[in-house]
Amino acid sequence: MTIAQHKVVTIHYKVVDVDSGDVIDSSEGAEPMTYLHGAQNIIPGLENALDGKQVGDEFEVTVAPADAYGEYSDERIQQVPVAAFEGVEKVEPGMAFTADTEHGPVNLIVTEVDETTVTVDANHPLAGKSLSFSVKVESVRDASDEEVAHGHVHGPGGHHH
Repeated sequence: MTIAQHKVVTIHYKVVDVDSGDVIDSSEGAEPMTYLHGAQNIIPGLENALDGKQVGDEFEVTVAPADAYGEYSDERIQQVPVAAFEGVEKVEPGMAFTADTEHGPVNLIVTEVDETTVTVDANHPLAGKSLSFSVKVESVRDASDEEVAHGHVHGPGGHHH
């Protein structure tokens, strides 16, 4: 069976930061990842590379930032008054928060704190990075009508309602 729209795909993978050579994530020694193809459950560059592959296929692909987590943007860095963190005992660099915005929830990482201001970065931690994936296709099956309607995999390796 070939990977295409509305197929449930299971892969083993390793992802490396191209610039540093650091392993970012890997399924080695763990469960493989299962996703619904064509439902934007994984980054576009990897999903495009998987299109047309079959069980047993192994490949490597480098994904540019635009097809991964986007380009890094200085505009996503903001300074917020310390008062905005009311109820948080001590705000420190590295802490993660979710802010509710008019465009929905946004994940923020605190990068700097002074007496009156907290600097937060809304860029994805992998924004601006080229990523190299090593992938092996483990299984491919048709998605159920319910999985297609919900936009994700159900059962083992997927979501449980």
